[in-house]
Amino acid sequence: MTTTMTANRPDYEVIIIGAGFGGMGMAIQLDKAGLSDFTVIEKDGDVGGTWLINDYPGCACDVPSHMYSFSFEPNPDWSREFASQPEILAYLRRCADKYRIRPRIQFHTQVVGVVYDEAACLWNVRLARTDATARFAAEKGLRPGDPLPALAADLPETRTVRARVVVSAMGGLSTPAYPRLPGLERFQGRAFHSQRWDHGYDLRGKRVAVIGTGASAIQFVPQIQPTVAHLDVYQRTPPWVLPKADRAIPSLLRRAYRALPLARQARRLSIYTMLEGRAVALALEPRLVRVAEAYARLSMRRQVADPVLRAKLTPRYSLGCKRVLLTNDWFPAVTQPNVEVVTTGIAEVRERSIVDVEGVERPADAIVFGTGFRIADAFPRGAVVGRGGVDLAERWASAPEAYKGTSVAGFPNLFLLVGPNVGLGHNSLVYMIESQIRYVVDALRTMREGNLAEVEVERRAQDEFNADLQRRSRRTVWTDGGCNSYYLDPKTGRNIAIWPGFTFHFRWITRAFDVGSYRTRPMAEVAVQAGRDTAAERVASL
Repeated sequence: MTTTMTANRPDYEVIIIGAGFGGMGMAIQLDKAGLSDFTVIEKDGDVGGTWLINDYPGCACDVPSHMYSFSFEPNPDWSREFASQPEILAYLRRCADKYRIRPRIQFHTQVVGVVYDEAACLWNVRLARTDATARFAAEKGLRPGDPLPALAADLPETRTVRARVVVSAMGGLSTPAYPRLPGLERFQGRAFHSQRWDHGYDLRGKRVAVIGTGASAIQFVPQIQPTVAHLDVYQRTPPWVLPKADRAIPSLLRRAYRALPLARQARRLSIYTMLEGRAVALALEPRLVRVAEAYARLSMRRQVADPVLRAKLTPRYSLGCKRVLLTNDWFPAVTQPNVEVVTTGIAEVRERSIVDVEGVERPADAIVFGTGFRIADAFPRGAVVGRGGVDLAERWASAPEAYKGTSVAGFPNLFLLVGPNVGLGHNSLVYMIESQIRYVVDALRTMREGNLAEVEVERRAQDEFNADLQRRSRRTVWTDGGCNSYYLDPKTGRNIAIWPGFTFHFRWITRAFDVGSYRTRPMAEVAVQAGRDTAAERVASL
């Protein structure tokens, strides 16, 4: 029996995928709870997640700094009300060092597939060096960031480790989305995604085409506009833009935050309350967004004198239906003489130009894609295979859904951070992540104290939770605002991304692990079955 249990013992009790806010927070809290048999798998060479790989010019957060940080690790020294990418990355690096998480991280390592072993109640996690996956992707003609699992059977230099529990903290902003443009492969200039900014290419004096006007583009366009010869901004749908209340935080105030923790806590609470108030208009009474729309139009009118350009930049859907963008320099940038906002679609890309659907050809030395991320493809086919060989991508083919955004029926001992419907349109995602972390830590504590080998959410509980969630989503601006966004599943129109309500409600329902909503399997039952299997193997070998 001892030999059998040793054979079924995992390499790690918990494997965490990703070392961004979710993965770092999960690792720190597991260690605090005494659940220290874990490792973190990180495909890049440092912590930070999206704040490591997104380093384009002007990259910054659109949530106030004192709310965009761990509650257990406040930072009194934020230099601005809205922190920039380098400052957020430095904060996460300090967290990794302070809580001694770095030695627990396997850097430059990529998860290329996880498969559940039902008999042992363990996950087989297939790993590969990131440089090996990059070479493999190049040989297969894949773009950087394209999913590997569909082809990973041929991937060389892999190894498999076993874990009782897998926590996915990959986040939604990790896989860049590229548009399918006819002729793009023959473009002879430089082309790159904002997430993979080519810092070695000098844009000064170049004719640059920017595809997309989302959250990344409105930050980097004003940074590159003054130095390029000409800038064509290809816009499919104009975003709602509001002024950004950003300013430097005076050193005297930072000293007060260091000396007086209550003052810092009061500032965080005031920000939280202000942001949470936005949910009233977005989720409960969408007609209230008209006030914000009037303010946004007034702000645009003050900055954009040309009525033709103003018409191009004016959205025709409700504010909040897509992500609302905060900036003070987008409108001043796109009104400059060397910028043209192009609203006609792209017909084709040629060797040194882009041709729109009206036949107008515009020269281009470089193309920068500000086209966002493949949020719906976080788990491509073959990446996660659960009970009975069911592929998570196939289970989510109709629409992604989970129980409390964290557990999926048919996938025991798997927990998702920032899973379906955990995203926000009004407050800090770090708050939601910490809520999920608390829930998962309590789940693992429940497994340890109850000597449970397996926990799997009941399908009934998941269905009831999502039926209620979709019911609450119906009258919100995200589903009834008159736009198409990544918040909604393109096939069903269901809300798959946004939490349709107050964040304190999510914190309440995840305050403790509700084991009664899960099917459990005791460790003793697995041991008995393992003993039977071993005996059968011995008989068969006689």
